[in-house]
Amino acid sequence: MKMKKSYLAVPLSAALLIPVAGVSAHGNEDHSKMSHSSGKVSLDVSSPASDLRATLDQILSEHAYLAVVAMQKGIDGKEDFEQAAGALNQNTDDLAAAVGSVYGEEAGAAFKEIWASHIGYFVDYVKATGAKDEDAKQKALKDLDEYRVEQAAFLDKATEGRLKAADLEAGLKVHITQLLTSFDSYVAGDYDAAYSNLRKAIEHMYMVGEGLSGAIVDQYPDKFKNTKVDTPAADLRAGLNRNFSEHAALAVLAMQKGIDGAKDFDAAAGALNQNTDDLTASIGSVYGSEAAQQFKKIWSSHIGYFVDYVKATGAKDDQARDMAVKELDEYRVEQAAFLDAATEGRLKAKDLEEGLKVHIDQLLLAFNSYNEKDYDKTYPAIREAYAHMYGVGEGTATAIVDQFPDKFKGAPSGMPNTGLGGMQESSTTGIVWSLLGIAAASILGFFALRRRPQQ
Repeated sequence: MKMKKSYLAVPLSAALLIPVAGVSAHGNEDHSKMSHSSGKVSLDVSSPASDLRATLDQILSEHAYLAVVAMQKGIDGKEDFEQAAGALNQNTDDLAAAVGSVYGEEAGAAFKEIWASHIGYFVDYVKATGAKDEDAKQKALKDLDEYRVEQAAFLDKATEGRLKAADLEAGLKVHITQLLTSFDSYVAGDYDAAYSNLRKAIEHMYMVGEGLSGAIVDQYPDKFKNTKVDTPAADLRAGLNRNFSEHAALAVLAMQKGIDGAKDFDAAAGALNQNTDDLTASIGSVYGSEAAQQFKKIWSSHIGYFVDYVKATGAKDDQARDMAVKELDEYRVEQAAFLDAATEGRLKAKDLEEGLKVHIDQLLLAFNSYNEKDYDKTYPAIREAYAHMYGVGEGTATAIVDQFPDKFKGAPSGMPNTGLGGMQESSTTGIVWSLLGIAAASILGFFALRRRPQQ
């Protein structure tokens, strides 16, 4: 392609990670109007422990995404680099506040200094790459190695040995390697590898979130009402959060690349399509390829309408832009009806339409402000869009668990033993999508009924 509300972000207060009775980590937000119709949360979807996990998942995965974006903007000399870097720094502030809410302000400040240092070393690496200064690149790599030892020691001590320094160092090496590989691939023009490693970096941070939240909950069980971070319901919520938020993140990036006529547009759009394929494949593994393709057609349609919007913007075709918006409106009505029927009214069509409008409006604001070079609006909109999807994930998971409670009564899946993820693959993905497939039966059944020829 050659082409030139409501604020629902998770609030981070001093008490964020030590939940108050009756208040989730998402504060007063309405979860995109996607909460269970009775208001009752069941089977640990929104327990104090799973709220902690979701909060850390959000901040940590957003860090990986924003770091890659900022590094791309930096090496390309893009006008919005400062705003991208600013969003990354705000993410650091959020994470430091979260740590401070558990371990105290002094510890939060110490954490921030260490954590921020590795962002600085990534910036050094980008600068050295741009200057073709091999010595400076090696210095940045050495600094990153020293950082992970220091960061690991901090977290080992803070968690009183629940996270082991050696395992933490291994996990941090994975994180650093994924970001550098994504960046190096981008610079080399190997865009498929760049976006593959971006997706791996995002996924890895969900293991980090699970490991860190599990250590904190084990350390302060009374503060979290003796709930667990790794129940089947919490795993479902985490999986949905990952796929929904990654969708928003990749959609924004693909739209930017599209309007810029960037060489990596196809790879960015391909990563977005792979995100869709993750859901499609899980459904197909249970219900077969025909059902999977039917489901994929519905989900993919709104992505296509965003592409139409970008194309129309590049062509300065107001009529085509208006048509794309109209099609997005029609999409959200159809999608809302789907999910209302599939969940047997647990997700209400009217509320779903409102939630989907928030999502669409956030992405359009992020894109329009970027196209208009109003970057101070772009990155808050991106962060809002990312955070919004965690309410969507929680609401959807709550409905599914309430609809199929017997499928979520198993024992916790067990915490990873590699600190911040290490080299292990997440064991929750298959579980999450197998359970989600149960709900897909109702969705696909409704799909078939809507399209059955009249007798």
